[in-house]
Amino acid sequence: MNRKQFLWLLAALALLGGASLALFWKDITAYRDSGARIGARLVPEIKVSDIARVRLQDADKETTLVLKDKVWRVEQRGGYPADFAEISAFILKLLDVKVVQSETVGASLHGRLNLLAPGKGGGKDGKEGVGTLVELSDASGKVLASLMLGKVSLKKDPLNPLPSAKDGVPAGRHMLAPGRSDNVVVVSDPLEKANTEPGFWVAKDFFKVDRIRTLQLAGEGVSGWKIARDEEWGQWKFATGGGMLHPSAAVSVTNALSNLAFSDVVTDDKAGTDKLAVLTAETFDNLTYTIRLSPQPEGDHIVRFSVTGKPPKTRKPERNQKPEEAEKLDKAHADLLQRLEARVMLEQARSQWAYRLPAKTVSSLLLKREQMVVPPRPPGAKP
Repeated sequence: MNRKQFLWLLAALALLGGASLALFWKDITAYRDSGARIGARLVPEIKVSDIARVRLQDADKETTLVLKDKVWRVEQRGGYPADFAEISAFILKLLDVKVVQSETVGASLHGRLNLLAPGKGGGKDGKEGVGTLVELSDASGKVLASLMLGKVSLKKDPLNPLPSAKDGVPAGRHMLAPGRSDNVVVVSDPLEKANTEPGFWVAKDFFKVDRIRTLQLAGEGVSGWKIARDEEWGQWKFATGGGMLHPSAAVSVTNALSNLAFSDVVTDDKAGTDKLAVLTAETFDNLTYTIRLSPQPEGDHIVRFSVTGKPPKTRKPERNQKPEEAEKLDKAHADLLQRLEARVMLEQARSQWAYRLPAKTVSSLLLKREQMVVPPRPPGAKP
């Protein structure tokens, strides 16, 4: 090889090296831009304050959460207020997840990791291999990020004795890297709150009936009754006679009214309007709760309620109270009144919707009269 040939060879090698280096840096730049670096956040450029809309969709359901008038609402539930704590926790976790693994995976294999977009699934029903789409948008509707969540990644934990942990505990989740359809990453959190069921996101605070003075059950297909007490800590009695009231029955139904919980919000205006059982509760706070319950074929009840009345502004003086005691009691009453008025205002706002309550929650409210009576003593039994 002469000198001229050697120089040409060096030039060719330099050219090839430069091209390879350029391709290498191009790939590195694309990799960095994809947000798929190990240890990096998946979507680092989004601010929480910019997010005003969250849409979640899988093969079966879809939920849209919208920030309107500074209140998060569930679009599929007629704009019912959403659980702010759940939404904020989910958004913060989504923006904070870090990449722990990154691989190039062709589109033909995405179904195995449940990374197919809704509407593009396999199987007879078109749902096989479909993941959960999460879209984050701003107030103008501009999509800030579109993320596809796939299978949950499990991690073996030999110290966990639970049967559900036999195959491992949730430790991460497969996702498509933003802007890279061939880049599958595993992030540092399973993101199990990425729920597409609208009922999951509604605010679960509900009305609460306490300090009950009288309680009456009437309506279609129920064994009606009315119970009452003269003082808040007094003994419950049937208001119309007809047997001795069993104390545990009265406690059961009144406790149930102070601890009600619903499973979902109902937006159908006609739902829960027939075969009604009506509970009417009057309280020592001058409030009246009217609760209408309609049984459903699957066993649940549709419940609608209303709240009327206003709490007393002043308290009833206690016997032989001293001036310094009166001042302390008046202050406590004023604080209690403020909280009660706020609660009633929220309950009245919630009363425009109907709610679905599980059968086990309602069963304590619909006791038959014969279930509330002290059973007769068997002949010969000691008193």
